[in-house]
Amino acid sequence: MNLHEYQAKKILAAYGIPVPEGRVAGSAEEAVAAAQALGGTLWVVKAQVHAGGRGKAGGVKLARDAEQVRAAAAGMLGKRLVTKQTGPGGLPVERVYVECGSDIERELYLSLTLNRERGRIAVVASAAGGMEIEEVAHDTPEKILSVTVHPASGLEPFQCRQLAFGLGFTLAQIEQFQSIVTGLYRLYLERDASLIEINPLIVTKRGSLVALDAKLDIDANALFRQKDMAALRDPGQEDPMEQRASEHDLNYVSLDGTIACMVNGAGLAMATMDLIKLHGGRPANFLDVGGGATSDRVTAAFKLILSNAQVRAILVNIFGGIVRCDLIADGIINAVKNVGVAVPVVVRLEGTNAPAARARLAASGLAIIAAADLTDAARKVIAAARKAA
Repeated sequence: MNLHEYQAKKILAAYGIPVPEGRVAGSAEEAVAAAQALGGTLWVVKAQVHAGGRGKAGGVKLARDAEQVRAAAAGMLGKRLVTKQTGPGGLPVERVYVECGSDIERELYLSLTLNRERGRIAVVASAAGGMEIEEVAHDTPEKILSVTVHPASGLEPFQCRQLAFGLGFTLAQIEQFQSIVTGLYRLYLERDASLIEINPLIVTKRGSLVALDAKLDIDANALFRQKDMAALRDPGQEDPMEQRASEHDLNYVSLDGTIACMVNGAGLAMATMDLIKLHGGRPANFLDVGGGATSDRVTAAFKLILSNAQVRAILVNIFGGIVRCDLIADGIINAVKNVGVAVPVVVRLEGTNAPAARARLAASGLAIIAAADLTDAARKVIAAARKAA
């Protein structure tokens, strides 16, 4: 679950991380009032969306008087901001964050994330702050510094110093940096974060370190014990279909193809999409109905994927291990009857009671196309989608 910058900075400040003073606003007049309350002669107006690359897309503006603050906020609020990370549809800007300007001497990069290869938290830093970290890693990988934290010992002071020396800090700045990284590590653990990213972490002309931007992602699987974090969720920044899927405990991701996929198990779902692509088709979604798929969940899944007007065919690929295939077949039959499916449906069932499930589908009298295996299913659903287009 993503947080807005203004939410992330409030949490960072609670953990002792220095951040510029700022206020959130929902209108141009509120933005002007925020700037006046902050004081000073330079402000930054930032669109609050769950995506990076805002500056290049016009979502970050400098303002030197009240009228410029008003104009910047008015130009963002109520619009959709399109960045490299949002896709062509962009994301709605419902709030802006008005922040005091900073005297920047250097821009650095700092993040904490999970190193999945080692199963440990990684602290990543770079002197090339303010840039796309992916580009830095690709073009100048030597500028990326990283340490991994052993779960038994936790973050060690020498690891902070190791990164600080690589970033060229003075003695006073090393102490500040160690305090910041220690606070971020504690935040990461206590708030069940999956990513904390500060880009840039700046050095001011007075030599102080400040988190000028902040990205904080919370592990959605831990929200049951992070009630205060869950309350910060902004559904307006989420894909409407993905939001509806979460209400039925369905794992759904929208894609831009024409073949809808309904699969149980994330690995099998990805393999299904790969096979569709291999044979020349384009998946319309990733949809994992889970190991305990029920008739009601299958019905909800059909309703969800059919709400996408681009869908020309549906591929149901179920491996009956935890749940019996004949029960899934009943769910598919009921869903097709009740939902009113008007596009071709290709079904591949394998596992417990698979022969009985195929017999039920054949006897249903519905226009359901049976597949012998996954390759056969992919070819049939692609052919059906092309015929229906």
